[in-house]
Formats: sequence, structure tokens, C-alpha cells
Amino acid sequence: MTVFEVWAPRPELVRLDLDGVTHPMTRSPNGWWRADLPASNGARYGFLLDDDPTVLPDPRSARQPDGVHARSALHTLDPAGWTDAGWTGRTLAGAVYYELHLGGFTAEGTFDAAIERLDHLVALGVTVVELMPVNAFDGTHNWGYDGVLWYAVQESYGGPDGLQRFVDACHARGLAVCLDVVYNHLGPSGNYLPRFAPYLTAGRNTWGQSVNLDGPQSDEVRRHIIDNALRWLREFHIDALRLDAVHALVDRTATHLLAELAVETDRLAAHVRRPLTLIAESDLNDPTLITPRAAGGYGLAGQWNDDLHHAVHTAVSGERQGYYADFGSLRCLADTLTHGFFHAGTFSSFRGRIHGRPIDPSLIPGSALLAFTCDHDQIGNRAIGDRPSAYLTGGQLAIKAALVLCAPFTPMLFMGEEWGARTPFLFFTSHTDPVVAAATATGRKEEFAEHGWDTDEVPDPQDPWTFLRSKLNWGELDEPVHARLLSCYRRLLALRREHASLSDPWLTHVSVDYDEAARWIVVHRGTLALVCNLAEDHAAVPIAGIPLLSWEPPTVGRSATTVPGHSFTLLETALPADR
Repeated sequence: MTVFEVWAPRPELVRLDLDGVTHPMTRSPNGWWRADLPASNGARYGFLLDDDPTVLPDPRSARQPDGVHARSALHTLDPAGWTDAGWTGRTLAGAVYYELHLGGFTAEGTFDAAIERLDHLVALGVTVVELMPVNAFDGTHNWGYDGVLWYAVQESYGGPDGLQRFVDACHARGLAVCLDVVYNHLGPSGNYLPRFAPYLTAGRNTWGQSVNLDGPQSDEVRRHIIDNALRWLREFHIDALRLDAVHALVDRTATHLLAELAVETDRLAAHVRRPLTLIAESDLNDPTLITPRAAGGYGLAGQWNDDLHHAVHTAVSGERQGYYADFGSLRCLADTLTHGFFHAGTFSSFRGRIHGRPIDPSLIPGSALLAFTCDHDQIGNRAIGDRPSAYLTGGQLAIKAALVLCAPFTPMLFMGEEWGARTPFLFFTSHTDPVVAAATATGRKEEFAEHGWDTDEVPDPQDPWTFLRSKLNWGELDEPVHARLLSCYRRLLALRREHASLSDPWLTHVSVDYDEAARWIVVHRGTLALVCNLAEDHAAVPIAGIPLLSWEPPTVGRSATTVPGHSFTLLETALPADR
């Protein structure tokens, strides 16, 4: 017998539709409905609410073969599909993350096609593959943040069996897998959950109605989220979760959802006997997220560090628009490299107020912060989705890479960054509802207009060409200019593995010198020193040593190193840095 259950306190009557036949269900006092019936793997089913003849998918559906508006399908992963019994996992410290969009990573846009490119990531030096959301959404392609059935895997990618094959293939190559999950809102098309129960509140955030985390009947909503997170970790052998925009989680309970999730994740890690990692995305610059629970924090392993991205990008590129306004100086870059956050109880002109709080370096290692020069947001939320490779020199791209890969943080690359991919990464959707589709396109143009972009340049996210343009062109690797940058990335990551001082996670073990006028900066990591010249002309920097890696050959003297414009050199100094 198969147990069919659904939490639906709102309707007066819930019936089960199983392969086109209607069956009664029994309601419990807490709003759960249940029916026990014989059914095989793959059987189609859904629920009828009250007198509405529309069959709705299961809010906890494991598979949606015909899309998010259709019936669900019973699905269980094949235990024989796993070959990773010896996999012991990876901790955050010492890891190198690689973010990719499954649909844009290859021409085919499937899990199986992505498996064919995993050896490239291994050779690069990546240790963790981070997937943008793969939960079920409306249409065939989407960034993934419009998911409406969180338990199902998008069919156009290969469904749940495809994800199983992908994770198993990663583990076979020594790669861990991190999955991006979204719990702060539901997508605009195919969201039937409010018909069943109070999953949402009247409040709103940037993307839609807020999820009910602390109102009446919120206990079951919280359980829906936590069970979903544990499902990825337990059933799909996922190693880490990236929690999208946690600042949009409105939770005024005594135990925040994130703290509750962290406890249950640690409990599961003890059971499966491998590390399980939670990483938050937050724009609050609040170290509470990554402060140990014993010290009053939530106990998450890590969080994205946008400040480091902004500090590196503005210093190298010179851009200052929008939220980049406070960044750009070498002092800002130095402060961020040594303290983690730039805004840490300081005034943010973009927000018009004090922002952030300092990190306690005795409690939180630098490895708890993920650092990057590119991510899906920082590229995709530009009007034309242009990567830094579209407007920076090869030397400037190499400097950005060196600053991140030689920093005391956990580095993360964005797909194609390692060879300076020229393909854009645009915002794309494929909503089947024409009203939602039109509103998405209009809203995108209005958003960019507010930030001063020319709206005529903004591609229609619903245009299939917008998506197709965003796919990586792997043929670029055959071009010398791309091969050179790829070689630089590989060598930087190899040096990070070979030299303990480069992977040292403690902020107290890094120091920085710089000359604002001459536009050079030196990052000291033990006996190594990263020397970057951000100016166009050569610069004489008062430090000497043995070059381990350079973008352009430096001239090393007895007391100074002359670095060509838009170049870096990593020096091994004669004596340990006494700082």
C-alpha cells in the first residue's frame, strides 16, 4: 500500500485522484488528509479541493513529468543507482566552489550533459559544484528562483533520476555538490500551495508574498521547508545547501528557522557520517548567521560575501554606480580583505544608514565567507548580462582572480569565468501564463530604468534567444586568449593547494599594503605576497622575492619589484612577513 498525505487545513473536503480515479481521504485534527491505496512507481495523482474539478499537484511532489500545472507522479530513487558508499564529503574550509546554471552550462542543458564536463572542473581545481536551483518551475528554462514545487526536480534538466546520476558522478570524481534552494518566496506561475494551506502571508518582499514562518499554522510551513532541505541532503546525497536571500525570511519566533535548520542538519550529518554544509546569502552583513550557536549565533557554516565582490570589482573596473558607490578605493579593498565585511557598522550611502556589524575573528574564520569575482546576480542583473570579460583586459581579469584565490576566504567561481567566457548571462524565463510573462518583461525593464540603464537594451526574458545566448561556448577554450587565462586560474588554484599560507582561513593572518595614488596593492599571506598593479602603467612596488606566478613578467630588484600595468605577481619572500 502507498500512503498519500497532504496538509490542507483550508478546504472542507479533499479527495485523491489516482490515475484518473477519485478516492476519499480521511482528515486528521491537524489538517492532514490521508488515503492508503495500492500504487506503483510512476502512478499519476493529485488532489481535488472542495467542489473544484481541477486536479492539483502534490505540494510535496517528488516528480512532475508534465510540468507544474499537471498531476504529480510517484517516484522513488533507485538505491542501485548510487555508487558513492565510500564518499566521505568535504568541509567548507579548504574548498573551492564553482557555481553553474544547469541549463546554461552545456548546449543540451541537462544533468547528463553536465556530467561530461566534470573532468574540466577537476582539472581546474574545483572541489564543490554549486547548482543554481533545480526545483520544479513553470516552463522549460528559468534561473530557478521561480520554483513552486520545491520537492520536485525540473524535468527539462533530467528530473530526479538525472540529479541522482549527476551527484553520483560528482562524488566519483571527488567533487562535492552544493544545491541552491529558495525558501523566501514562491514563483508567480503554478503556485497552488495557498489553496491548500496558509503557506504565505500578506507581507511582501522583492519577489512576491512572504512565506509564513511565524504566523498561525506556521509550524507546518516551517516543517515543509526543513523536510525539503533534509530531503536533498539525505535522499540525493547533496553535500551543501546555499540558502537564497535569507534576509527576506521574516521570522520573529524565539528560534529562527535558520538556527532550527542548522541543528537538524548537524544531526543528519552525524547520522550519515559526512559533513553537511549550510551557506546563506544575505545582504545584512550580520555575522550572527555564521557565529557558532554556543556563542549565540545560528551556527551556519558560511555566507556569501558581496562586499568582497564589490571591493574587488570596483577597484579593478572603476565602476561606481548604484550599490558600488562606497567601494572602489584600495583602502576599501584592504579593509575588506582583512576584516571580511567593508560595511561593518559603517555608513552606507546606497542605503542612507549605518549598515552591517563587525566579524569577531576569534570566532569566525575567513573561510566562512565565500568570495567571488562573478556570480549569477552580479552578471545577470546587469542590463545586457555582460561579464567582466566584455569590458576588462585579460590582465584585469587575472588580477581579480588572484585577489580572490589568494584571499583568506572560500573562493567561488562562476561558470566560464575561468577562461573569460564572452557569452553573456542574461535573466531568462519561460512562463506559460501570458499575463505573468508580460508582467515579467515589463517589470524587468522598469527595474533597469530605475538604475539608469537604457531600457531599449534590455532583452525580453521570455524570448528563447535570451536563454540560448546565455549558454557557455566551450569552443572558446581552443582560442589562445582564453587558454591563457584558464592556465592562470589553474595555476593559482594549484598554488593555493600547495602553500598552506594561501589556504590559511584566519583573518588575523593576513595584512595589506597599498598605494592609493600609484594603484598598487600587496596582500601578505605568510611568506607569500600577492602584488597587484591596477594601473595601466608599470609600478615599482617596495617588495622583493621569488616570482611563483605572474600575468606579465615582473622585474625583481633587491628591494623592489616592478610590475607591468594590469598585472600581478605572486612572490615568495625571503623571510616570513613580520606583521
